Amino acid sequence: MKKLRSSIVLKSISGIILMLIVFSLIVCVIGYREFTEELLDQYADGAFIAAETSAMYVDPESLDLVEAEGEKAEVYRTTWQELDRVCNLTGATFIYVIRPDLSDYGHITFLYSTILDGTPYEHYEFGYVRETTNQDYRDKYRALYEGRSDRELVIRDKGYIETDHHITAMIPLRDSAGQTQGILCVQRQMEGLSAARRGYVNKVIVTMIMLAIIVCYGQSVYLRRMLLDPVRVITREASRFARENVHTGKKLRDSISNEDEIGLLADSIDNMEAKIQTYVEDLTRATAEKERISTEMSMAARIQAHMLPDVFPAFPDRKEFDIYAVMDPAREVGGDFYDFFLIDEDHLCLAIADVSGKGVPAALFMMVAKNFLEEDMRQGCSPSEAMERLNALICSNNPDQMFITVWLGILEISTGRLTAANAGHEYPILKQGSGPYEEIRDKHCMALGAMEGIRFKDYELTLTPGSRLFVYTDGVPEATDGQEKMFGVPRLLETLNQAQEETPQRTLGHVRQAVDTFVGEAEQFDDLTMLCLELH
Repeated sequence: MKKLRSSIVLKSISGIILMLIVFSLIVCVIGYREFTEELLDQYADGAFIAAETSAMYVDPESLDLVEAEGEKAEVYRTTWQELDRVCNLTGATFIYVIRPDLSDYGHITFLYSTILDGTPYEHYEFGYVRETTNQDYRDKYRALYEGRSDRELVIRDKGYIETDHHITAMIPLRDSAGQTQGILCVQRQMEGLSAARRGYVNKVIVTMIMLAIIVCYGQSVYLRRMLLDPVRVITREASRFARENVHTGKKLRDSISNEDEIGLLADSIDNMEAKIQTYVEDLTRATAEKERISTEMSMAARIQAHMLPDVFPAFPDRKEFDIYAVMDPAREVGGDFYDFFLIDEDHLCLAIADVSGKGVPAALFMMVAKNFLEEDMRQGCSPSEAMERLNALICSNNPDQMFITVWLGILEISTGRLTAANAGHEYPILKQGSGPYEEIRDKHCMALGAMEGIRFKDYELTLTPGSRLFVYTDGVPEATDGQEKMFGVPRLLETLNQAQEETPQRTLGHVRQAVDTFVGEAEQFDDLTMLCLELH
């Protein structure tokens, strides 16, 4: 049943039948009105002809005598016979002469009254007085008596009517002085009009039903041949292709001969299948290539991760300090790095850096920079000397204009003296003893690779027992939430001070949780790297 209701043929036929019904109703209403008005005109003309003929046999001058003597007057009998003859010859239902009450026209008195032979109605006796039927009659009586009208017509086809639907033609009976002495009325029943109207309506209904049957059959055959069968062929092919996703090589256009929109649809389906087949083949190759690249990128990420110190505790036999670091790239691989290693038993090298850009180029650049820095520091260079050597190397061959910010330091473990240099990197954060975390505004130099011949400077800090050093890349303070607000250094300091007594590992976890909570569902746009050292 549901499939039948959704049929295109049924919908099309239903729409046509609905339009046919609306059109038939409009035609029926217009024809009904025109037909009724024409018949009413004919009825009215016949009634007025009968009234004018009857008026020839009524002497207005004698109406006073008739009203006084009634049926005894000789003129009454003669006139009544003529009116009765006219009534039966013209087919009028009633012909009668009345005199209304001129004070308010609320009552009428019958002087003459005849009736068509064989009708079921009864005529009014001479002198019968009755109330005027309604205000319409009163107004017409008044118009005839006051000389404002020479004829009036009343149509009664609504509401309760004693003698069925009828019309009444009225003319004034005027004497030689032009005064109205009475009103002659001719009433004709409208059985013929009603029957004709019923016949008209019945013919329209029968015609509409026959047209509906013809249209249903013809339209169903036409739609099935020109629309439904081709659409079914297209639907089957579309379902098959969606299920198998394989182009058979046979075109729909070979089975559909339509040159209309159905034919265009078949051409479109053929083109779509060919393009999808090509797209699927290309996508299969691209997916295989993407999986290969993804595998290689995962391998690169593992290689990069293993190039950074990733075993903790890093120095389990050294109780003088504790160190922990993390690096979370924005992509599979990143351009940030951290590093720490013992140069000798009393000197610990610390480094954190951020390469411009992201992805594989930044990762390759990072690995080269890390290796050169570590090599120079192990050979006894100071932080500033190692930076100058790396800057010269980068500037000598840097076609992509990449640069790197670095914070590099050497901690003398026995004394707590820290010698460091800063090449455009974020300021370190230091907590001395039991004091709070504070930002150290150290001396900044330009980033490595920005310009040849840059001179870098070392500076010194002294860490007391219990001190903690926190260094990081710009991915931490520049982490952005959905409203484009950054995490910021003030919020970072507040977060660190909430974890003053925590170990370096727990401190970094606390900072990362705070950053994740702040960012929410927003995407991570930059690498996020942190390193924390606690001197015991």
